[in-house]
Amino acid sequence: MNKSVELFDANIARKKICEEEVCAHGNLSAPAHRAWGALLLSHAHWTARIEKRLGELGALSLEAYDVLLILSYAPNGRLKMGELYDAVTLSRSGLTRLVDRLERDGLVRREVCPNDRRSFEAILTDEGEAARARCWPLYAEILADEFARFFSDNDAIQLARLLERPLKGESPTKV
Repeated sequence: MNKSVELFDANIARKKICEEEVCAHGNLSAPAHRAWGALLLSHAHWTARIEKRLGELGALSLEAYDVLLILSYAPNGRLKMGELYDAVTLSRSGLTRLVDRLERDGLVRREVCPNDRRSFEAILTDEGEAARARCWPLYAEILADEFARFFSDNDAIQLARLLERPLKGESPTKV
């Protein structure tokens, strides 16, 4: 008996989520559900493509770059681990492992927090800032190729405004 097995095709799933009408439920409208699915799928798509290209070039991962960038903006290049966790998209254990690697590579160091001996701070080293600065031109080129080329500057401004709205605690204007 020959039983055919249908293989899962992620591209078909992406197309269905992004193009078909999706179900509304309670306070979740169909357009909002579709937007959420498109956001998740787009994030997965772009991060995978960008990470692949960064890996081919031997550059810092997106996550490592993100940690170094956040620390570069922090006062004196240092944050408590809990504050750093709040600023990145990693789990606590994932952040700890990443900071372990960055520390091993000399890009950050950890010290006991002087104001709270129960906490540790991640501190950007000169080598970490130099590595981040060296990677920026690669990141900019890859982001232009993989992301920005799909949007006009006006599109990008609107997309940024829309994505920043919940971060600022703003609600859309009701029409």
